[in-house]
Amino acid sequence: QVQLVESGGGLVQAGGSLRLSCAASGRTFSSYGMGWFRQAPGKEREFVAAISGSGDSTYSADSVKGRFTISRDNAKNTVNLQMNSLKPEDTAIYYCAAARRFMGVITFTSLYDLWGQGTQVTVSS
Repeated sequence: QVQLVESGGGLVQAGGSLRLSCAASGRTFSSYGMGWFRQAPGKEREFVAAISGSGDSTYSADSVKGRFTISRDNAKNTVNLQMNSLKPEDTAIYYCAAARRFMGVITFTSLYDLWGQGTQVTVSS
């Protein structure tokens, strides 16, 4: 059974950086797209960034473009989110997700069929 486990969240001051990682089990990791989402208290879950199965294509939400970078290492079955220049409004629970029916970059939440448990990111002002 494939599982996703996030790590790397924590408390950081505004302007700081964090690197989130998501480890996936299973032997077909490179065949599907992966994404990062976040959910702040009282708000809906929102798309942050996505990457294709091969890692050649990525896409980020406008709110994080230029600050966050998604990457993957298919040899290690991991997908990462490097977050720089963090702002208090980036505070949320961050979720890793897999869109196992698709190889490309997927931005629609409903197309992701496997989710991690989430990791808390808190940015203080």
